[in-house]
Parts: sequence; C-alpha cells; structure tokens
Amino acid sequence: MPFTDNIIKSNDVKRAMSIPLPIVALESTVLTHGLPRPQNLQLARDMERAVREEGATPATIGFLDGYLHVGMTDAELERLSNEKEPYKVSPREYAAVITNEACGGTTVAGTMLACKHVGIKVFATGGIGGVHRESHFDISADLQALASIPMIVVCAGAKAILDLPATLEYLETMSVPVIGYGTDDFPAFFSRESGLSVTEKLDNPQDIVDFAKMHWEAGLQSAVLVANPVPETDAIPSSEMEPFIRQANKEAQEKGKHGQEVTPFLLQRINELTKGKSMRANLSLLLNNARLAAQIARALRQAGKRKRG
Repeated sequence: MPFTDNIIKSNDVKRAMSIPLPIVALESTVLTHGLPRPQNLQLARDMERAVREEGATPATIGFLDGYLHVGMTDAELERLSNEKEPYKVSPREYAAVITNEACGGTTVAGTMLACKHVGIKVFATGGIGGVHRESHFDISADLQALASIPMIVVCAGAKAILDLPATLEYLETMSVPVIGYGTDDFPAFFSRESGLSVTEKLDNPQDIVDFAKMHWEAGLQSAVLVANPVPETDAIPSSEMEPFIRQANKEAQEKGKHGQEVTPFLLQRINELTKGKSMRANLSLLLNNARLAAQIARALRQAGKRKRG
C-alpha cells in the first residue's frame, strides 16, 4: 500500500485545502508525552481554539491505528490523549507505527515530515529539540528536519535544557535562518533571553512571510525558524532556571536516562523543582506560538492571493 494511503485528512483540513484557507499544523507529543492528564487534552483544545480565533484552520497531527491523521476530531484528540503506551513518532518511527497499526504523537520532526507530504507550510510548536548538553552526539532529529523541509516553524526557541550555542551553530551550518519575533535575543523556552543572537529580527507576520519566500526563491530548501519569546507575564529569568536545569540534568545522568527518555524526564523534573512555574510558562508559550503561527498563515495565504492576482 502506498504511504499516501495511510494519510487521513480531517474534514476541516480537506475543506481548508480545497478553498484554500490558511492552515496551521500542531504537533501531538504534548498530548502523548509532554503533559500529564488532563492538562494535555485541555492544551490541545486550547491551541486549536487559539488558531481558529486568529482566522486559520488547526491541523493537529498524530497517528491512530497506524494511520497518519492530519487534523483530528475532538473525539480523536481525546483518544490519543488517553493512550497508555503511545509511540513518540519522529521520522525514524514512521514505519514502525504504521506496520504495528499503533498510535503515537508526532514530534517536531515527525510533524514536519507529515506537513511535507500534505503541503502545509506553517507549524506551531513549543520549543525545538537540539544538541544535548551532556552528550553532543545526542542531536535531535528536529534539526535535520529543519535543515531539509521548507516551511515556517514558530517556536519559543530551543528547549532550555539543551546546549543552546551548539544548537544554533548546527542551524547556522545547515543554513536555517532564525528569526527573532520582536527580539534580537534568541529565547530560551521558559526565558525570554539566552544572550545569543538570532539571524534577523522581524516585527510582523507579513515581514516573516516575505523573508521566507525570498529564502526559498534563493534556492534554499531549509525551514525558516521563528523564535517567539514566551509572554513576559509567564517568563522565568534564565538565571533562575539554570540551577534547576543543571540539577535535573544531573539526576537524568544518575538514573541512566538516554535517547527519547531524556527530554520528558527533564521537563517533568524541572516542573517539580519550580513548583509548577515552568508548566505555566510552557502552556503560555504554546498558546502564544499558535496565535502567531495563525497570523503568519493568514499573511502567507494573502501573499498567495496577490501572486495569482
């Protein structure tokens, strides 16, 4: 069976593609691995609502029974949020989850691969993966996807648990421009600042669309990464976060965590150490990114109309 036969588009997504209307892809590892129940399902619903309120169609992407769903009904979201042992689906796991007819949440890289197959150009996530602090051989597949799939990815920077300078160096090597939305300072997920520079500061969605189109017209095939700082009201200064991150990293090493186990363990432990502050920042930045991505998708749609006109 061809791979495309394993893709199921929701009615909302099919309608948005046929008209066409702006669409924003949303990943599903926040449902399956990122947040505890019932916050996981509530967040997924809130992100879809945030996208709709900005005039775009949300397309939450994930696997159910071996089928790649691009856009989910509320019942499907609820089912995925309650799966007991879902796959964490990066591109490497696609064949396994399909052949085992299993369920799973797509990572940044897994979601981007789905977008490549169906033609979605804008994606909102929390923080991208990158180069891990304790092992520079542990590099997220997110970076490879960003280097090879041309789309606009809105994030709050890279997860603060990572080696941020090494992550930015990788992105530079792979010609992935990092746009600071209203900032010259690369955001560090929970924090608005990292002390590291972005490629370019841009202040509105239309400028981001114009930049991305020029990037691709120049012959480059990488994504454009938009780093959108967490809202000030929920941000945690990096100086406050760093001791918690170091402690969580130390505990992860002591417990022998590795590979795909590391990030969920660190995020959960940091939430415990910060007494829930990191969770509030995480929820806030995800909704903030969904809104900005929808605004960018609208601007991209308008640019397409002008081009045809």
